[in-house]
This record gives sequence, structure tokens and C-alpha cells, in this order.
Amino acid sequence: MSAEEQQDKVFKALADHRRRRMLDLLRDAPRTTGDLCELFAGLDRCTVMQHLGVLEKADLVIVKREGRTRWNYLNPLPIREIHDRWISRYATGAVDLLARLKRDLEGSGG
Repeated sequence: MSAEEQQDKVFKALADHRRRRMLDLLRDAPRTTGDLCELFAGLDRCTVMQHLGVLEKADLVIVKREGRTRWNYLNPLPIREIHDRWISRYATGAVDLLARLKRDLEGSGG
């Protein structure tokens, strides 16, 4: 799979607010699929599993099985790759702009 195809999967996975919420929860700590089902009480187990499947295909979630228990872990690397490609160069410009603004304000005696 090409890097472009992989990033398409990441963007698709991030497009849904429920999947972003799942990633937020996994950022705090790994969770079992049962834990996530309880936290998303408005969704049935099958729907939670479908969302987890999209996240797993995008490589945003790593699954480890312990017996019958399925542990879900956040994999932040695909998000980092998107950050490096799409955000970091713009963030650098914003930081430079803020530094210039600070210098200008300090230089005006304000």
C-alpha cells in the first residue's frame, strides 16, 4: 500500500467524531473492546467493532489479544506522519510570526 493510500485511510478514520473520541480515550490508556462498548452506550457492540476496524485498518489502533479479551492501543505514528507533512511547516511560520510580533511590541516600548 502506498503512503498516499495509507494517509487516505487515516483521514477517513479521523473523519468520524466517534472514532476521534475513541482515539482520545485510547490516548489516555489502552482499553478493552468491552470497555469501549460501555463508554459508547448509544452504539451497539457491532457498531463499536466496525469503528475499531476502520481505526485498525488505518493503523491508528493496535490490537493485542489476551485470551478472549481484546486490548486496543493507540498508535500515534500515523497522526505524527500527517502532522509532519501537513501541519509542521505551517506551525513553524506561525511561531516565527508570533516571535516577530513579540519583538515589535517589545521594541515599541509598549
